[in-house]
Amino acid sequence: MRVLLAGATGLVGAQVLQRLLADPRCTAVLAPTRRALLVNHARLCNPVVDFEQLPLQSQDWQVDAAICALGSTMKQAGSRQAFHRIDHDYPLAIANAVHAHGCKVFALNSAAGANPDAWVFYSRVKGELERDLRAVGFASLTLVRPGLIGGERAEHRAGEQFASKVLGALGPVLPRAWRINPASSIAAALVEAALAPRPGVRVIGPAALV
Repeated sequence: MRVLLAGATGLVGAQVLQRLLADPRCTAVLAPTRRALLVNHARLCNPVVDFEQLPLQSQDWQVDAAICALGSTMKQAGSRQAFHRIDHDYPLAIANAVHAHGCKVFALNSAAGANPDAWVFYSRVKGELERDLRAVGFASLTLVRPGLIGGERAEHRAGEQFASKVLGALGPVLPRAWRINPASSIAAALVEAALAPRPGVRVIGPAALV
């Protein structure tokens, strides 16, 4: 299968990329990024793109499945408008592009609490994206909803690091849905959703990602 991966430079996306390149079911990976990846592999195509001006009509978007691990934070994005563009508009544009070129399978790294009617802006944007992806018409759509993601990020996130320490210490006594979700577990769920798709819409919550 030829798979598109959006967000290959992030914590989860980098692990998705490793898994795809190691899986014999995946014959090629198309991973558009803003900066070149430090990965050299015969089955990897890594076009450097401007997500504001994606070449959406290119035949490169002809893939069998797509995985989206794009995501930002309010601090990184700088404003609500920018956050909405990165976490909603870019993924939806990619989804529409691959679907228009025949892709039937899409897997999204979303977030626990995603709800288009949520009071929390972050959760509302994630929910709006899930809602709009459902309307695209994929034969198989998997929405992976992790809670707090565990792993070493390239950038410093003080709040996440503090929460990780607390939840890590309390992990053995916490309900599964409240425990840290390792990036490796999230990546595994996304890859399996793409390479062994199930028909319809499936939601994978944090309890299944421990």
